[in-house]
Amino acid sequence: MMALLLLGVAILLLILRVELVLILMFVAGAAQLIWGGGALEYFLQDMWATMDRELLLSVPLFILVGAVMGRGSIAERLVAVMSALTRPIPGGLAVATILSCAVFSAISGSSIVTMLAVGSVLYPALTANGYSKSFAIGALCAGGTLGIIIPPSLPMILYGVVTDTNISDLFLAGIGPGLLLTGVFSAYAMARNWSVPRQRFSMSDLGEAIFRGIPALLMPIILLGGIYSGYYSPTEAAAVALLYALVVEVLFFRELKSGDYIEICVKSAKLVGALFPLIAVAVSLNLLLAEHRIPNQIIAFMTEHVHNETVFLLLTNVMLLLIGCFMDTASAIAITAPLLKPLAQAYGVDSTHLGVIIVLNLEIGILTPPLGLNLIVAMTAFKESFGLVCRAAIPFVLLMILCLLLVTFQPWIAMALVGSR
Repeated sequence: MMALLLLGVAILLLILRVELVLILMFVAGAAQLIWGGGALEYFLQDMWATMDRELLLSVPLFILVGAVMGRGSIAERLVAVMSALTRPIPGGLAVATILSCAVFSAISGSSIVTMLAVGSVLYPALTANGYSKSFAIGALCAGGTLGIIIPPSLPMILYGVVTDTNISDLFLAGIGPGLLLTGVFSAYAMARNWSVPRQRFSMSDLGEAIFRGIPALLMPIILLGGIYSGYYSPTEAAAVALLYALVVEVLFFRELKSGDYIEICVKSAKLVGALFPLIAVAVSLNLLLAEHRIPNQIIAFMTEHVHNETVFLLLTNVMLLLIGCFMDTASAIAITAPLLKPLAQAYGVDSTHLGVIIVLNLEIGILTPPLGLNLIVAMTAFKESFGLVCRAAIPFVLLMILCLLLVTFQPWIAMALVGSR
């Protein structure tokens, strides 16, 4: 009865648009008072233990990397290389948009940063070269979402923290689905824009673009190569990526000015300040639930009523798709992942595979109203109506759902590289 009362109060606070971190603090504090013997100091100790992890250092560092690249010219030079490569194929500039988002994602780890950095260069170019506004916006919104599945991925780091899953395995598992989405988006871009006039391929332009973009092209190789070779951890990789981005932008491209650093740090600090309290409170609440065997009770209920893995996975996907429409990615992972992990293991689903499924679902949520973050940001950035932006995203959302089903029921797409490690 008390649990239902707390749940009802939490839902009421959500309806009243109270910040999620405050709702979680209320629920966790009340639960600690009711079931934890009234000792709130244990709640604070759990929060401290959650934040006292070296792995979490990678989060602000990757956020800083994305901010530095978004302000500098790494994105513009990557786009130039991709555009020069894809000129002669149907829908060449559209394919360049998808490929640029994929490559930039392998550096930034952020959906919004990817969309804005690539979109600032390619949106005017797409509309000027005969591509419809609807397609251009949809491609950039969808391409931006690749930033949370292609490693390094901040949502995967968060999933690894709250479920104690190996981050390197999660990064490896994100490569297959990331390539699948990139390929499907590119094929759709070619089919949709087959009649758009193609440009002539120029080896000299390609050579010049590659020469100008060498420092930017080396960045994902250095970053991901170091992680997968075991030379440095994901946290150390974030520090290397930040140092490299600063060196490239300051010494090679010379795009950043002294005033830019303050703005970059302030914006990054705001994001970190909003994210870390949420992680601390959510994990402390999960620890309390685990102590009182709440996940075990849920597992017992589910296994009694759901008798096979296929039905469980379908129900999980439907639930996560709905959650993704109303919650941001970090909040959804913090709340759902610790509860879903023991359930998935009860049905024989690997924790790493589950992480990919969760991130893919929430990746789709970024493109669905009413709270799809990429839709809201695109509406502001490209100065178009919310209705147009939503309609533009529909074909890509359908393609993403198809890819989600493939990854869900063909685990080898995500797990092949993990198994070969």
